[in-house]
Amino acid sequence: MLAAGLLSQAQNVKKLIDQKDVERIIATLSDDNMQGRAIFTPGIDKAATFIEGEFKSIGLQPLTGESGFRQNIPMKRTTVGKTVVNINMSSVSSANVYAVAGASFSWSNDADVQVVKETADKNYQQDVRAIAMSGKKTLVLVDPAFEAQFKAGRERAKSSGRAGAQPVVFVLGKIDDNIRSFEVNCTVKSEDVPLFNVAGMLPGKSKPDEFVVFSGHYDHLGIRPGMKPDSIFNGADDDASGTTAVIELAKYYKKLNNNERTLIFVAFTGEESGGYGARHFTTTVNADKVVAMFNIEMIGKPSKWGQNSAFITGFERSDFGTILQKNLEGTDFKFYPDPYTKENLFYRSDNATLARLGVPAHTISTDQIDIDPDYHKVTDELKTLDVANITDAIRAIALSSRSIVSGKDTPTRVAKLER
Repeated sequence: MLAAGLLSQAQNVKKLIDQKDVERIIATLSDDNMQGRAIFTPGIDKAATFIEGEFKSIGLQPLTGESGFRQNIPMKRTTVGKTVVNINMSSVSSANVYAVAGASFSWSNDADVQVVKETADKNYQQDVRAIAMSGKKTLVLVDPAFEAQFKAGRERAKSSGRAGAQPVVFVLGKIDDNIRSFEVNCTVKSEDVPLFNVAGMLPGKSKPDEFVVFSGHYDHLGIRPGMKPDSIFNGADDDASGTTAVIELAKYYKKLNNNERTLIFVAFTGEESGGYGARHFTTTVNADKVVAMFNIEMIGKPSKWGQNSAFITGFERSDFGTILQKNLEGTDFKFYPDPYTKENLFYRSDNATLARLGVPAHTISTDQIDIDPDYHKVTDELKTLDVANITDAIRAIALSSRSIVSGKDTPTRVAKLER
């Protein structure tokens, strides 16, 4: 009887989550006319309008207190102007300098400015994230070995919108072991700009004050002239695939109409620029009432274990993954612990802000991030993806989340991150 029941549910999910519809959504979100979905651009507004239309046609409700599906985020866009840097009384070429800042500033051997030497043996990406989270004024001296990462960071800084954050200045060049003096002068302009998540919900029937969140981010890197073979970062896998999953799961649970807990479906903005959407969302919900978060990121290609598999970040931090796998007994799909622990993926995606507050908030992915040739490249297009893999992953998430959505299972809490 149990086997028959599971087979029936598996057949049902195949009918309700259709591969052609999956392809339609991801093709729309990753199309060139979305202009790479960078924040503060017409392209991301067009993407948001499309997601809103999907939520409306599904029959979702706006979040409590919201008049529509757009969750507006108070935001100022900062434009960094001229940045002048002198180190050891020598001027640094403007081509080798960029700043990430929310207001104009001047430094002159300031004792409260930390100087970080990013030598060739360091993990540049990991260190830059740690610096951004430190909340300290920082002068980063970047070894030429990281020239490509430096240039990519400079492009992202043009739309970083770090109003209110402490400034960070990056200087590319051979690092002097003896920094005797430094001076930095930077001018910044700021303006109010639109930034918004797109979110909807299905109220719970018997447990409306217990929330289950399904999320992905719909922003990407936009357009960067001079790239090859074209200039548009379509972000088909990162993370149009995850946003597609959120829409399909909303459609699935609306059709089932049996969710005992309230389900929130949210497409986050600003993940690529500092996690602004997820951070704002966290301020609008009571973390103690969030039972679980399914954050979905990059499910467009088979995992290192092949088809019918995915990994869960922070698997060991709660029994979230164990519950999901239990619900998939009798199917071919399997969830694995994150094999890329050195990448610190658990705190690198939009699940992190709620996880820090104790929510069993995990990211589900299939991406082989250590060897993916299209990650953060203009080649991340629909033609590089396996739509069947995306569909299978969405169906597996639908089946595996059932007992949490129904209120039968409640994942253990994640240890709060102490600061």
